[in-house]
Amino acid sequence: MNAVEIEEAISQLAEQPFDAANFPYAFLEAFGNMETTVKRLRAGASNKSDLGGVLQTSNIHIKVCAEGEVTKTLTTLRESPSTTRVKAKFILATDGQTLEAENLASDDAPVACAYKDFPDHFGFFLPLAGISTVRQISENSFDIRATSRLNRLYIELLKDNPEWGTAARRHDMNHFMARLIFCFFAEDTDIFIGKGLFTDTIAQMSAKDSSNTDAVIETLFRAMNTKLEERDREGVPRWANSFPYVNGGLFSGNMDVPRFSKIARSYLLHIGNLDWTKINPDIFGSMIQAVAEDEERGALGMHYTSVPNILKVLNPLFLDDLRAKRAEAGDNLRMLLNLRKRMAKIRVFDPACGSGNFLVIAYKEMRAIEAEINKRRGEPEIRSEIPLTNFRGIRAARLSGRNRAPRTRDCRVPMRRALSRTETRACRVSAAPFGKLDYMRQCAPAGLVEHLPADRNRRQDAGRRPVQHAARPGTD
Repeated sequence: MNAVEIEEAISQLAEQPFDAANFPYAFLEAFGNMETTVKRLRAGASNKSDLGGVLQTSNIHIKVCAEGEVTKTLTTLRESPSTTRVKAKFILATDGQTLEAENLASDDAPVACAYKDFPDHFGFFLPLAGISTVRQISENSFDIRATSRLNRLYIELLKDNPEWGTAARRHDMNHFMARLIFCFFAEDTDIFIGKGLFTDTIAQMSAKDSSNTDAVIETLFRAMNTKLEERDREGVPRWANSFPYVNGGLFSGNMDVPRFSKIARSYLLHIGNLDWTKINPDIFGSMIQAVAEDEERGALGMHYTSVPNILKVLNPLFLDDLRAKRAEAGDNLRMLLNLRKRMAKIRVFDPACGSGNFLVIAYKEMRAIEAEINKRRGEPEIRSEIPLTNFRGIRAARLSGRNRAPRTRDCRVPMRRALSRTETRACRVSAAPFGKLDYMRQCAPAGLVEHLPADRNRRQDAGRRPVQHAARPGTD
């Protein structure tokens, strides 16, 4: 089982009524234990617990306890001679209301949460499934959980709308998913006025049998593509007027929405009820890629490089040097200006960029340094001099067919898709003047691939002065 499959399994477990007798075995099954292994534990043949719980050798000691006894029971599990003797790596106690767990083999902080929320911490338990990239996935477990839900919705929609999965309509489907992701993020991060506005409106205005769900969503998208003063003339209903006009074209063009079944509507509302403030907006490109591309589906947790790991590459490559030069400049206006001009000439190229996460983080970190320079120079409102066109990459996608030759595409589109969201959030949480970006120009939806032929690139680059390049290590 991979990380996404495990997350789905434990989420289903948490959503079911708590069964004290069955929980330990269902928990182990969710992490990939074979049916025969679980049967042996049930029969007691391999259960080594001395506390009436379930103890799997070299793995985990689980105990379901009376209500209010969780912390005390976890201490008992930790001090159990059997836990030590069979070298259990984890201990877990729950009463069906709260859950606490500890990794005895690492310094990771223990888990203590409401029982229904323990799937948010699934990355903590991944060693139980033999997955070694635990820290990376644990840091981004909520990203994976959201992607898992989007996977379910995507697949369910294609069941009732198979034509949306064809090459002719794939870009429409990806565009639709990009709109949904924007709305889920916007309703939880104050881009929309009112938390949960998008999800709550769909829940209230669409029928429970899902017969008009597509029409409600289409109306909301149309409202967000219509300026407020034009809505009466365009026939936008009053219940949609709470939604802002979103410029840049994300909601322009084809307004088709796939038909929703009752199951798809349920998935949509469930996704909307997640706390999207926990989602790392830097990975929206990877999220849509993992949802929309068959070969990537279910693999986000394995392929996504976390922000801390990205910075381990970018910091020594060139960011540390820029920060050192900024510190050296102090409040010297000329030195700060020279550094700002130097940064505007740096190009970052990633020849294996996937959805552009390295490029996104590089851009954000450089903008943060530039913002500090502008602040020291007394120019906090000045526009950025760092061109987005300085951040480029190539994504090689596998092709089916006889020759299986890779195709390449300019990676700036998925990079910009994430940039517009991260910059919106940055404007709220810091004083850094990231400025306003046109949504569509900087961030076309997934599936709207921007092809840049070599001769066009040469024309764009003609006449430019030499610039400093920062290339991802390990490439020629």
